[in-house]
Amino acid sequence: MVDELTSRERVLATFEHESTDKVPISFTGVACRIASELLGREAYVGFGIQGWREAKALWKGEHSHQEFLERSLLDAFELAKAMDQDVVRYKYWTTAPSTRPAEKRDEYTFVYGDPKGEWRLMRYDPGTELYSTIAQYPPKQKLTYESIEKRLSEREEQLERPCPGLIRLFREERNIAEVRAVMETLGREYAIRVGGGGISIPHDSATWLAATVRRPDLVARLLDIQAEMAVRRINALARVGVKLVWGGGDFASNKGPFYSPRAFHELMLPRLQRISEACHKHGMYYLFASDGNLWPVADDLFGKSGVDGYYEIDRRAGMNLRKLRERFPDLTLIGNISSHTLSQGTRDDVIIEVLSCLKEAKRSGGIIVGCSNMIVGNTPKENFDAMTKTIREHR
Repeated sequence: MVDELTSRERVLATFEHESTDKVPISFTGVACRIASELLGREAYVGFGIQGWREAKALWKGEHSHQEFLERSLLDAFELAKAMDQDVVRYKYWTTAPSTRPAEKRDEYTFVYGDPKGEWRLMRYDPGTELYSTIAQYPPKQKLTYESIEKRLSEREEQLERPCPGLIRLFREERNIAEVRAVMETLGREYAIRVGGGGISIPHDSATWLAATVRRPDLVARLLDIQAEMAVRRINALARVGVKLVWGGGDFASNKGPFYSPRAFHELMLPRLQRISEACHKHGMYYLFASDGNLWPVADDLFGKSGVDGYYEIDRRAGMNLRKLRERFPDLTLIGNISSHTLSQGTRDDVIIEVLSCLKEAKRSGGIIVGCSNMIVGNTPKENFDAMTKTIREHR
């Protein structure tokens, strides 16, 4: 019998594949509607909705923006406690630029940039909780290898400067100070989800995907930039006590990766190894996330890369906990309750799936159970309640 552990101890023991007092729990994210029902008040969490909220706060002024940041942090922590999570996601993505909007068109629509020059128009949709760009000027240009090369050269020059631009430096230092404060306040008791080590080839662009075959040199330069930025952030995060670096990047569908296993081996693998080594140098764990069927590149991604953890494990794409555990005994696995099952399945479907994850976690260890992706806004309350109740009773 293992003595009762703190959430932090429970998660770190899982990464060391040691015994725990109960199965650790972590959720990638929760839609505002679901969180609000659970907390009994409007919860400042979610995804696109947070970007819109930040836009409104920035429009009102610095005091309002500070209140937004403080309430968002509090609600994220209160949500994690209410769901008995061991990993605290203290900050939800904001899709708005981190600058004050230049113009407010209506309650849901803001303009960024120069309304008489370069601008972007963003609108919030309450039905989907998304905050998206609906127009911009100049219009988005068709991507070419020439335009890619120009942009890469600009980014490489920025990285080589002895001191980054003042605005960029200010934002990064402010971000690290925020992480430090969270680690000092919550990090002794909870594992903290801190982003870093993101790396991916843009999968929404046919030009970039074609470049993996026709211009791999450009893809290599892009990934080198991302790896360098990741290493710099990891070094900074290590100084404030971060242990888990949540990175990765989507690159697959249910049918498999968007580019060939050979491209992954030659382009992605060396950069992933560099990021993993940077984490290990500081005694940190590097976690990689992607939806989809990753089996065609699994030996590189989960074996040779040095990645310590895998989250967003896509059950519907064939990523099975037991099969993963048997093939990669040292890999820590996070998730595998399907967002689709939660939102589209029956209550019994949810219970069966949750129990299967808990059973495998107890059987083989090294597993943190939770929803593999976001708990979406149209998830039926009875399904959400069935998931949380089953976890509490059987973990």
